[in-house]
Formats: sequence, C-alpha cells, structure tokens
Amino acid sequence: MTAIKGATVLVTGGGRGIGRTLVEELHRRGAGKVYATARDPRTVTHPGAVPLALEVTDPASVAAAAEQAQDVTILINNAGASVRASYLDSPMQEVRRDLETNFYGPLLVTRAFVPVIERNGGGHVLNVHSALSWLADGTPYSASKAALWSQTNSLRLELRPRGIAVTGLHVAYVDTDMTSDIDAPKADPRDVAVAALDGIEAGAHEVLADDTTRWIKSQLSAGPEALYAQLKS
Repeated sequence: MTAIKGATVLVTGGGRGIGRTLVEELHRRGAGKVYATARDPRTVTHPGAVPLALEVTDPASVAAAAEQAQDVTILINNAGASVRASYLDSPMQEVRRDLETNFYGPLLVTRAFVPVIERNGGGHVLNVHSALSWLADGTPYSASKAALWSQTNSLRLELRPRGIAVTGLHVAYVDTDMTSDIDAPKADPRDVAVAALDGIEAGAHEVLADDTTRWIKSQLSAGPEALYAQLKS
C-alpha cells in the first residue's frame, strides 16, 4: 500500500481533464508536492502544483523532466491522445500518433522515473487505461490502450521486486472538454480521481472506475458476440 499524504507525485497531462482533477484531489489528500506536467506548463492552474514542461513522446523532454523531479515517489501516467484515425483510410502517421502518445509515451516516462522512485525508497506507478482497452472502437486509440494495458501488466511483475507497485485505471467516457461533443453517459472526473487514488492507497492492481467499464470487463470471457452486436446478425 502507498500513502499519498506527504508523497511527491508527478501527474502527466496535469493541466486539463482527469489530470487536473487528479492534481486537485492529490492536494486534498495532503500530498507533499505535486508536479503537474503539460506541453505548455502555463496551462497548469492549480496554485499548489509545480508546473513542469513535458512532451511524453520526446525522449529529451522526458529526461529533462526526470532530472528536475528527482524527489518523485508516485508517478501517474495520465497524458494521452485520441486522433480517432481510421485503420484503412487515415495516413499512417495518424495511426502511429495514438501509439506514440498512449503506449510509447508512458513507457518512456516510466523508464525515466523508475530509477528516481527506487532511489527514494520505492513507491507507485498508475497508468490510465480505458474501457476501450477491452472494447475495440474501430480506431487505433483502442489498440493503443489495449497495448498499454498489456504493458502495465508486465511492468507490475517487473517492478514489484524493486519496491514499486503498479495500478491500472480503466474508465469509459469522462465529463471533460475532451468529450464535450460526445452524447453518451459520462463519469464525473472527481469520482474517477477519487477511485484512482483510493486504488493507489489500497495497492489495487486494477481500478474499474464506472459501471460501463465494469460491464465491459465482465463480458470478456463470453466471446466477441457479447461485446459486438454486429456479429450477432
């Protein structure tokens, strides 16, 4: 189990959406220091956060952030992208962009911060997945989140002997500016942040943050027809 009170936490994508709410909830729980990263650190508005420039797909930017944040004990890989590209019709660079940001980005950041966390006595990594880790939506976004889920499961085994626990957060649509044009049920970002941090403190391997995500996970053993109505006709 990992205590948040007094901990030094780094949240990627901490200037908006779920990341911003995570930063707020971390302060409410008494975190000692919270680094909030963004491509443009001026978008980080929480008065208690330490803004930090970070482009998760750029190894030099990741290395610079790790050099500046040598006291981190909890890493939250929240930054992500959704290009909504088509596998068949979109330019390949658009297909690759989701994987670069959502799979390789968290891996670069984790590789940079694992030695930091280890030197500081161990700690925790939380990766933000998606309900679409388990439900393909016809775009590379779901493929990138499925790949991140697999990455998280592997890292959990590799980091456990090094004193670093790993939690995967799965969530469906969340009511943020990123989903403002989507007409579907959405979780409150505050509820998601609370569930995520509860999971860290409890040492949970996975956190399923809403009913939609829990239902999708429950259907995985039933076969593709349970998740894809198109296959039933």
